[in-house]
Amino acid sequence: MAVQTQKKLFTVDEYYKMAEVGILEPGDRVELIHGEILKMSPIKSFHASIVDNLHDLLLFLLREKAIIRGQNPVQIDNYSEPEPDLTIAHFYTHKYRHQHPRPEEVYFLIEVADTTLQKDRKIKLPLYAEAGIAEVWIVNLKNHTVEVYTNPIDGSYQELNTLKIGDVLRFAGLGLELEVGQIFE
Repeated sequence: MAVQTQKKLFTVDEYYKMAEVGILEPGDRVELIHGEILKMSPIKSFHASIVDNLHDLLLFLLREKAIIRGQNPVQIDNYSEPEPDLTIAHFYTHKYRHQHPRPEEVYFLIEVADTTLQKDRKIKLPLYAEAGIAEVWIVNLKNHTVEVYTNPIDGSYQELNTLKIGDVLRFAGLGLELEVGQIFE
């Protein structure tokens, strides 16, 4: 006979309260997804260097057009606050000092993936699509490609374009053009 159990789902406020009282420690690498606290993978050097490189490239290319946030939360709703590798959000002089960006303030997100590729595709992409985030890039470190997901409808992205070294990534709304090879230099 199967026993059914119910999970206790946490809100963003409860998640922060756990950090305030020491249940979650400052060094814990976790994020809140659909009310569940999920462990994040350790960041390997290659992954970190690609995130840093992308951050620098985007800061240069999008200066005063967008805010580039590295590995900081996006508040999707009351139960989800993921930490994408990079968030490209609306430019405000306050730089999100009083709240994390919300989906309507996000131009696009970037996840850099090696060991996290399946988690990013199966857990984070649907979350981002449900939130209506227009575009997500997954930088696939194993294949040296960038998967560009667009057109979110009913919790899934309808279009996938995989670009390789030599191809150019574009985000028209910001006038962004970036050759894929620059990411891996």
